[in-house]
Amino acid sequence: MSGLAAIAALTAACGQSSTPAGGPGGGRGQREAVAIKVTKVRRMAVQRQVELSGTLLAIDQAKVSAEAAGVVRQVPVQIGSLVPAGGPLAILDRREYQLALDRAESALRQTRAQLGMTGPLGDADTLPADEDIASVRNAYATLLDARASADRAKVLAGRGLLAPSELQTTDTRLKVAEAAFQSAADTARGQKALLQDRRASYTLALKKLNDTVVRAPFAGAVSDRPIQVGEFIAERTVVATIVRVSPLKIRTGAQEKHAGRIKAGQEVQFRVESYGDTLFTGKVAWVSPSVDQVMRTFVVEALVENKDQRLKPGFFAKGVIFTEKSEGVLAVPDTAISTLAGVSSVYAVRNNKITQQTVTLGVRQGTLWEIVDGLKGDETLADNRLNELATGMTIRIGTGEEGGRRGGQGGGQGGGRQGGGRRGGQGGGGRSRGGAQGGQS
Repeated sequence: MSGLAAIAALTAACGQSSTPAGGPGGGRGQREAVAIKVTKVRRMAVQRQVELSGTLLAIDQAKVSAEAAGVVRQVPVQIGSLVPAGGPLAILDRREYQLALDRAESALRQTRAQLGMTGPLGDADTLPADEDIASVRNAYATLLDARASADRAKVLAGRGLLAPSELQTTDTRLKVAEAAFQSAADTARGQKALLQDRRASYTLALKKLNDTVVRAPFAGAVSDRPIQVGEFIAERTVVATIVRVSPLKIRTGAQEKHAGRIKAGQEVQFRVESYGDTLFTGKVAWVSPSVDQVMRTFVVEALVENKDQRLKPGFFAKGVIFTEKSEGVLAVPDTAISTLAGVSSVYAVRNNKITQQTVTLGVRQGTLWEIVDGLKGDETLADNRLNELATGMTIRIGTGEEGGRRGGQGGGQGGGRQGGGRRGGQGGGGRSRGGAQGGQS
């Protein structure tokens, strides 16, 4: 017991000697208020965006085949050649096809002449009426004459002026005329059908002749040319592969959560590795109505103009899709945000007291961070010296630089006092006593 009492007495004595009442040591034990700068929660407009990564593809790509067989006479394109729509890709020998066309044209002209048709051969065929065909008109005139003769013969026979044999002859002539007229009409209808057949043969022969020049179905660039001059190719042989180079499309897969945000017409910005930081733009053109059940993504395709042909199908593109724009969202400068172990906080100032508040950050624009959660919008926040602040700490609003200046001044004064003490020790006893009295006052 006596040992414990001695320790307690010693502890009390030490505490009294270290912090004497009213002494200067008591003032130095209280921490001074930290001077800081403050800022208000702000409002800003945020352009929402969805990340994009995908491949540039040609909208149209075709392996163009020959529709006619023959010997290749010319191949006016090479790999990389730009070809307009309808431009020649290959030219075949056309002599046999020209002869076939000449034969079909001759047959068509013959049939047109039989039907009494005139005008250029390329005009559309307007079939004449049966009564406008010369053979039918002739047969019809013969029929009318036979009918008139038969009628006269009947009248004369009724009066006894015509022998029965002659009446029978006129009746026979009438029947022959009727048959001839019917035959002429049938022949005319047959010639009309033959005209259609020969017109089809002529058109087919003309097409085959034109097919000896294989043409590009759309404007684009040649990516492959497998044929050579002088070789014989059959029908449906591929002569070239052509791709449309402007516009191109980007195909990407967007996450399921963005299904309600991405719409046709939204702007797209992206970069490709070949051109570094150069930005290319486009617009969303098609959005798939269904989601892939395995990847949980849906297909989005954007059109990109490529008139200068800098972009090539197959390039990998990485960028963003600009979706909706949010107005008046809460924002805080990055100097007012402290992040530790992935948790972001701000220090709210109320009545010169600090309260640390956890916040959820959104997107960053310039020096401002969107605040998704954690603030109401009317707070005043510390804007510097965040690593010195904690909840409950007293602060005073200033520039935040005063504490540093005062610290420097205090250090200088302390050094001066130490120098005075040394000088006092070097002097006589009177100076030492004066120094001791000054220390107690």
